[in-house]
Amino acid sequence: MDSTTVLDLFRRCEGLLEGHFQLSSGLHSGGDLQCARVLQHPEHAATLGAALAQVVARVEPAVVLSPALGGVVIGHEVARALGMRAVFAERRDGRLTLRRGFEFALAERVLVVEDVVTTGGSTRETIEVATAAGAMVVGAAAIIDRGAEPLSFDVPFDALARTPLPTYAPAACPMCAAGQPVAKPGSRPG
Repeated sequence: MDSTTVLDLFRRCEGLLEGHFQLSSGLHSGGDLQCARVLQHPEHAATLGAALAQVVARVEPAVVLSPALGGVVIGHEVARALGMRAVFAERRDGRLTLRRGFEFALAERVLVVEDVVTTGGSTRETIEVATAAGAMVVGAAAIIDRGAEPLSFDVPFDALARTPLPTYAPAACPMCAAGQPVAKPGSRPG
C-alpha cells in the first residue's frame, strides 16, 4: 500500500479535511486528518493494519503499544496482523501512563503504533511509558506522518504515507490573523 493509495482512502472517507484547525499538539493547521473516519470501517482498519505490519515486521516486536485514544484501533490491527497482543497507554491526571492491568516482561520488544504523527510528541511520550515499564522499544510507526520534516526518533520509524500539512504556533497562524474561526477536532482534551 503506497502513500497515494492511503491518502485516496482518507479522501474517500472524508478523513482529510481542509479549514482552520487546532491540533491536539496545540498547533494550528489548514489541514487535518481524521483517522476515526477511516478506521470506523473494519475493512479499512484491517487493510491499513496489515500494510503497516508488513512494513514494521523487520524490527521483530513482541507486543504493540499505542496511545489512547487515536492509536488504539490501528495498534490493535497491526498487532492482529503480526499475531501478537496489543496494549495501550492512556492519559491520567494529564500524564500518559500504561493502562492498569497491562505490563511488559523485562526487555520485552515493543513497537509503538500511532494513527497520525505531527510533532512526534505523543510517540515520544509513549516510548517513555514503555521504557519506564521495563520494555525495550524497537520501533515506532504511524499510518500518516503529517510533519513538515520527516520525524526522527531513537528507534526506526515508519509511516504508510507522508503528507506535510503546515502547522503554526497560534500567535503566528495566518488563519487566526485573518479572523477565521478555529475547530478543535483532536482526541486529546485541551
